[in-house]
Amino acid sequence: MTNHPFVSRAKAPAGTSTAGATLIQKLTLAFVYTVFIITAIVVLYPIFWVIMGSLNPGDTLNATRLVPERLTLSHYVHLFNGTDYGLWFRNTLYIAFWNMVLSTFLVVTAAYAFSRFRFAGRRQALMTMLVLQMFPGFMGMIAIYILLLQLGLLDNHWGLILVYAGGSIPFGAWLVKGYFDSLPRSLEEAAKIDGAGNLTILFKVVMPLSRPILVFLAITNFTGPWMDFIFARLVLRSNSQKTLAVGLFEMVTGRGNTEFTTFAAGAVIVAVPITILFLLFQKYLVEGLKAGANKG
Repeated sequence: MTNHPFVSRAKAPAGTSTAGATLIQKLTLAFVYTVFIITAIVVLYPIFWVIMGSLNPGDTLNATRLVPERLTLSHYVHLFNGTDYGLWFRNTLYIAFWNMVLSTFLVVTAAYAFSRFRFAGRRQALMTMLVLQMFPGFMGMIAIYILLLQLGLLDNHWGLILVYAGGSIPFGAWLVKGYFDSLPRSLEEAAKIDGAGNLTILFKVVMPLSRPILVFLAITNFTGPWMDFIFARLVLRSNSQKTLAVGLFEMVTGRGNTEFTTFAAGAVIVAVPITILFLLFQKYLVEGLKAGANKG
């Protein structure tokens, strides 16, 4: 059977459009991979440079080479033998642990109250917490300083822990409330029929079902003190109370403090526990962040 000329002409544009679509898809994929590669280089290069800087001999970064001729661990040894790095590490770990415990407890109880109970001022309180998230925390530094001074909590780890715990409530309560709103209430109603009270339901029904968001909340509250400098510098004054951020900052400030390679070694060690936590719990972190984003 002979093909009609008009039929052949009608089929030609279809093949052309398919080839054009394939070309567009390849260009789009190439563009996406290019962006990913550039982003990876921008993120990983400073990390690699800091690691190499901590392994370079000498104290100045001017003489630091990206690939040094000789590697040394002397800066890591000096951190623990020649500075108070071990004390700073213990102080930061103590603050981070108790901040994680207290913040998680306060956020979970507040979120459960806003999710399951209806009371006067509930909507206004939620909107107030939402508005408070728009302002940076250091705007209240003067008020925090005066309050801690009157309470006798300046230069005290618990004063800093209370500041962190209070600041975590607005964002954390909204996030966890969204997760609690997505949980089926039939299990709670069944528990109430069996005689369970609100606290029993919270700790034995709701919290076991909320493991992803609780892990996300606990890890974010734990990692916060490791990287905070502003409030730690404001609250803590004596050398025995300093955190890692304050101690490392003072290591490279001033005319006589030029231990930049030792500072790089300290920064690498700070990143190790946080990196391990994120690698171990990345599944819960992603699930908790996605689930907590549900509208409540």
